[in-house]
Amino acid sequence: MAGFEEAAQERVRVARARLQAAQEADDAVEESQAAEELEDALRVAHDHGVATDAGDGR
Repeated sequence: MAGFEEAAQERVRVARARLQAAQEADDAVEESQAAEELEDALRVAHDHGVATDAGDGR
């Protein structure tokens, strides 16, 4: 399970970075897509009991 946990945590990290970059670039389309990806990544992690970094409300 450790491999899945690491992959889920990495997916959340990448999605957060993508969202931050889109916000900094003031790219509304990319921001929307990145926010959806982050939401999905957090949902999957949460559904499988994978801890994520602080700041996601889970």
